[in-house]
Amino acid sequence: MQVLKIVKIGGNIIDDDQALYSFLKQFSKLQGPKLLVHGGGKLATNLAQKMGVKVQMIDGRRVTDSDTLDIAVMVYAGKINKTIVAQLQANQCNAIGFSGADGNTIISEKRPIEPTNFGFVGDIVKVNTAVLELLISNTITPVFCAITHNEKGQLLNTNADTIASELAIAFAKIYQTELYYCFEKNGVLKDINDKLSVIKNINATNVQQLIQDKVIADGMLPKIKNCMHAIQQNVNKVCIGKPEMLFRPDANFTSITK
Repeated sequence: MQVLKIVKIGGNIIDDDQALYSFLKQFSKLQGPKLLVHGGGKLATNLAQKMGVKVQMIDGRRVTDSDTLDIAVMVYAGKINKTIVAQLQANQCNAIGFSGADGNTIISEKRPIEPTNFGFVGDIVKVNTAVLELLISNTITPVFCAITHNEKGQLLNTNADTIASELAIAFAKIYQTELYYCFEKNGVLKDINDKLSVIKNINATNVQQLIQDKVIADGMLPKIKNCMHAIQQNVNKVCIGKPEMLFRPDANFTSITK
């Protein structure tokens, strides 16, 4: 079975032009089939402020009303996605940008309004791999943004970590899938103030204790839940850390195992 690397890059890499340029240069050199998923960074928030659109947050999560959705589509599926694709082409990595609507690849349903109404936010119900398989087998790299659709013409803002996880699970039937969450830290840290305090392994045995002790909290909590879900659904390898973990076997990062 061939290995497929699915790599998700977070906001801090996207927000820093030099970091993004450097990452994409390295990513382009990765051998074998690969797929890239990106978040939105701060660009959507900055554009919303310029346009006078109020950014609403509930429990640290963005509320996506119709104006916010328009901005998210423009920034995620437009500006960021096409910038990444252009940079990959410049590094001789043939790529095509995707939202979930393109090729009917990722279908979502609008999240229920109870107990909290997050607006036009999508929860993934199905991933279709047929179009993506065709591209990947022809050495073309799909690049996914955080926008999906409901098959009824409605676009939906969808968590990029979840998109990466669900893509890895869907492809696990065809490839040995490896899922990498790349961000600015070395991995999941025991002490947020000590960048070297990386927890090398998180598994079903220790994850609940780490959550109880608030070591895993806030934005890291849904990320770890996506990781655990992926590893339990036959994804071969799941890692969290700096992008260097993709290129250096001696890098310091967190592995998620059963």
